[in-house]
Amino acid sequence: MRARIERLFDRLVRASVFERAVISVAALIVSILIGGVLVFVSGAFASCRTGLDLAGVTFCYNPMQVYYELFFGALGHPLEGGWTPLNFSLATTLQQTTLLIFTGLSVAVAFRAGLFNIGTQGQLVVGGLATAVAVLAVAAVVPAGFVGTILLVPVGVLAGAVAGGLYGAIPGALKAYGDANEVITTIMLNFIAVGVTSTLLSWQFQDPDSANPQTAAVPEYAQIPTIPFVGFSGRMRFSLLALAFAVLLMVGIAWLLARTSFGYELRTSGVQPEAAAYGGVDDKRMTVASMTLSGALGGIGGAFWVLMVHGRWLENVPSLGFDGIAVSILAGNNPLGVGLAAFLFGVLQGGSRSISTATDVPPELVGILSGLLILFVAMPEFFRMIGQRYVAVDANRPVRADGEGERSGGESDD
Repeated sequence: MRARIERLFDRLVRASVFERAVISVAALIVSILIGGVLVFVSGAFASCRTGLDLAGVTFCYNPMQVYYELFFGALGHPLEGGWTPLNFSLATTLQQTTLLIFTGLSVAVAFRAGLFNIGTQGQLVVGGLATAVAVLAVAAVVPAGFVGTILLVPVGVLAGAVAGGLYGAIPGALKAYGDANEVITTIMLNFIAVGVTSTLLSWQFQDPDSANPQTAAVPEYAQIPTIPFVGFSGRMRFSLLALAFAVLLMVGIAWLLARTSFGYELRTSGVQPEAAAYGGVDDKRMTVASMTLSGALGGIGGAFWVLMVHGRWLENVPSLGFDGIAVSILAGNNPLGVGLAAFLFGVLQGGSRSISTATDVPPELVGILSGLLILFVAMPEFFRMIGQRYVAVDANRPVRADGEGERSGGESDD
């Protein structure tokens, strides 16, 4: 049995890009078939006036309609008449995609360094509050209008990145100098982030004109602007500029990891820490630096959540950081793959809302469908990541001294 498991891991680890794509598509098809059967059978236990009668039993739910709403509802039903690419459903999907790119990159960077950062959620919470506070403070001394936008948006994003980065550096330092398990410390720091930000809000930053736990709204000119004529309406809370920034950041992180000495040291530390130390890499410094970069990306996600979605910081922060873990695993920790994985998550979330409004399928069942899709598509990459810890992928493959040709676990750039 053990030999079979080892051969399976070895096969997964050595799979080519094409083979991995085929596995993912096959897993997606299987999950759709299983989910369809689940929806159909569940309809037999629901009450409805019309449905499919089989053997004296009425099946209330149509799996085809459910999947149609799941995949096309998130895009605003492009196959129907009167469709426009600037519709609200697509804006919501792209909004979620943009935010998940930041959190997915945050988790992926830590993974590439051999670290499991579950604290992206906390770093996003801290970064978001720092953004709102910094923008409100600086807005008092800068002019309004276009100049204010040019100054305040970078200030807000920078504040989120710095706060998230510093908060991410804490578990990095604990790991490097105290040998503390980063999984445990990042989980604990998520709770601490919620408690600290909630206390700071009620102590200093609560909006005096609101009973809800939130900061005052940042000026409208300090929010992420939309593109006139070709962009989405400001009421949709999504800006193509934010998506463009996320894509550029995604490409920048991929370049950083693949083409710089810092990226090479980070990847080597994640795959072969002993070899990296033998080669002169300061593993403690690299651990702290990796977690700082990871936290900064999570903090940027919090900044865009404030400046693009709500225009203020709210105590009830969505679980974007936790979703980023699944996004990163689905992407195989590849920064460029994070974009596609984030878009899939955005579609599933947008489609779930469309199912709830267009059908009688309960939201719990919709959640199970989305979970099945994510589970089946992510599992091959997840097992591949596990296998990379035990299979010497490059045992028979020469590696140049500058790292060219190096391939790592869960970290391949293919």
